Amino acid sequence: MRSPAAYRVASRWRETPDVVTLRLEPVDEPLPGIVPGQYVTAEGHALPVSALPTTGGLAITVRAAAGRQLYAAQAGERLQLTGPHGGGWDLEKALGHDLLIVAYGIGLALLRPLIRDVFADRTAYGRVNLLIGARSPDDMMAKYETRHWPAGYTGLTVDHPDDRWHGGIGPVTALVDHAAFDADHTSAFVCGPEHLLHAVAGELTRRGIPADRIRLAPQHACEETVRTPEHLSYA
Repeated sequence: MRSPAAYRVASRWRETPDVVTLRLEPVDEPLPGIVPGQYVTAEGHALPVSALPTTGGLAITVRAAAGRQLYAAQAGERLQLTGPHGGGWDLEKALGHDLLIVAYGIGLALLRPLIRDVFADRTAYGRVNLLIGARSPDDMMAKYETRHWPAGYTGLTVDHPDDRWHGGIGPVTALVDHAAFDADHTSAFVCGPEHLLHAVAGELTRRGIPADRIRLAPQHACEETVRTPEHLSYA
């Protein structure tokens, strides 16, 4: 196992009432070769890498459940990180394809580096569809950034709307009806709770997308204490 690397918190911002993102700067030698879709660990918790140095500076996203030391970290404080863990999204295998990017809640954090990479090289892909769900409007991640991503279709939906909400209501799978894609030339990337992964995979295979082009990442690794490196793997 690699030795921990020291990072300094450069800034922090609140994503939702119980989720913050920390932008980090290495104190000495940085962690090697982080790619979109990987995690790091700190204080025994898996933390999704939600931005890379190439597109906005290294950032991690932290739930309040990870503990006060991580969640309340302020600018100037140091964190010891290990990793990276997980195999990543393998975005290069989707070159030339239409894309379906599906996220629920904090699952969007793990997909944000992939989304930024796609839009940094927009001509390398076909139509881009972002399907984003959350429990409530307050739980919607990346509210400002989402509005400015130049996707062909961005669908937002929540389970429990309030009077301010003007987007969709109901499961994120319902947004597939509004997406534009050629199933024979589409790759999908999905991050959310286990039940959503199964529901989305079933819907996409029913629409003709081959199972080997549907990448699934479990959201639970963003919420639980790390047990083993395998706990962070996904298919």
